[in-house]
Amino acid sequence: MSYVRFDDQHEEGRLSQFRERLSGEIRLQTGDAFDIFQDRNDIKWGEQWQARIEDTLDAVTFLIPIITPGFFKSHACRTELERFLQREKKLKRGDLILPVYYVECPVLGNAAKRKSDTLAEILAARQYADWRELRFEPLTTPAAGKTLAQLATQVVAALERVPAAAKAVTPPKPTRKRRSHPATITAPAVSSAANVGPVGTPKISARTEPPTLIVDAMHRGDHPTLTAALAAAIPGSRILVRPGLYNEGVVIDKPVEIVGDGELGEIVIEATAKDVVLFKTSMGRIANLTLRQNGGERCFGIDIAQGRLEVEGCDITSRSLACVAIHDGADPRLRRNRIHDGKRSGIFVYENGMGTLEDNDIYAHALAGIEIKTGSNPTLRRNRIHDGIQGGVLIQKDGLGTLEDNDIFANSYSGVEITKGANPTLRRNRIHNGKQSGLFVHAKGQGTFEDNDIFANAFGGVAITEEGNPTFRRNRITKNNYRAIRIFQGGGGTFEDNDLRENALGAWEITADCASKVIRTRNLE
Repeated sequence: MSYVRFDDQHEEGRLSQFRERLSGEIRLQTGDAFDIFQDRNDIKWGEQWQARIEDTLDAVTFLIPIITPGFFKSHACRTELERFLQREKKLKRGDLILPVYYVECPVLGNAAKRKSDTLAEILAARQYADWRELRFEPLTTPAAGKTLAQLATQVVAALERVPAAAKAVTPPKPTRKRRSHPATITAPAVSSAANVGPVGTPKISARTEPPTLIVDAMHRGDHPTLTAALAAAIPGSRILVRPGLYNEGVVIDKPVEIVGDGELGEIVIEATAKDVVLFKTSMGRIANLTLRQNGGERCFGIDIAQGRLEVEGCDITSRSLACVAIHDGADPRLRRNRIHDGKRSGIFVYENGMGTLEDNDIYAHALAGIEIKTGSNPTLRRNRIHDGIQGGVLIQKDGLGTLEDNDIFANSYSGVEITKGANPTLRRNRIHNGKQSGLFVHAKGQGTFEDNDIFANAFGGVAITEEGNPTFRRNRITKNNYRAIRIFQGGGGTFEDNDLRENALGAWEITADCASKVIRTRNLE
């Protein structure tokens, strides 16, 4: 990774964090360690670091320049890029330099200026990862994570094409000319004669399959318990769990993949008085498992305390706290799971939790199907959230969130409740057949609601009170058993281009104390 050290210092180490996340993402995609060389971390005190950097350039597989205005003004960065371009030419490659466009550079955006800088012209012609819009976003956001994953995929694809007979790193030479800061990405050097063809032409390195461990309750695999397999696993391992009942709570503290090997209902991991799964590492995946939390004080089905865990195709229940907890900046992916019969919430996102939740079936929880609070900002798409003993979705205490294309129905309280300063965005959701109001906004709750269908609820479509102040655009709020919108006790809001027809008692109920706080434009009544 070639970068200007001042840029990293100014960003409070963000480029160093980028390096760590990219290294982890490549490891997750390949199952192999992929070290990223960076001068501030990888050069021991007293070592002749300028010489080592030059030597490393001869053995490195990829160069990832972090493009900022300072990059083009740095003699060391330019020299490093020039040398690597020569190496690409020598190897007859054109895919070993993968730029990350980090801060807008006038020399790249202006054709006349590019003509005066050969390196700028070369970089402008390359495919690059555009980080300009992501610079101020946490590295755990979905957008940043997807861009990192795409960059890692480029590295992996290019790595498949790297000749195996890479030159090994040579010892530092004290006579080298001193250089400034640069850093480089290295991949494991391979020089085995077995990878050279009959005429000495290097062959393409085959992708290494991750180490695989078998868990079998009948002692017919590598380990009888998942706990034992996790203890033995190295980072990047795949653990296959065969059918059986495993009474254990597990802690995932290294990047691994755990997959049920059989029918979902026959692979059961259950725990009492502890979390079934506690996830506290950077990345990982679990799939096709039945996870049962059987009670005890303050326990979750899955507790995601950091990093990015992918949870796919699992069946999750809890008799203690929520089935799934996401917190402290964790940014998981939950897809196609059944999350049901929780003693409290189905999914609880708190303390700045993130995450992307897609195509899950979330139902029959004692509290809300999904609760979002304290600055958390997950994304929910195409989930079915229904038959809750209380509400469908509760967003409170400055919670955020983006809800798109979800089906929220048949809950005992409101389909969606927004309170205590929460401010989410809801688009294209169906909120219907609830036993109270479709939406309830109160206690300074806000929110933006666009293109939703809110219908057939036992009370009104929308109720707003206690300084609630949402914005509604192009929603269809119809066929509810009271009014389309009821605003009372200090509520307000902005309503544009909504369809408010066919409700049992009409479109509006606005009490006198709220009239001045309501803006209505082009609604069908």
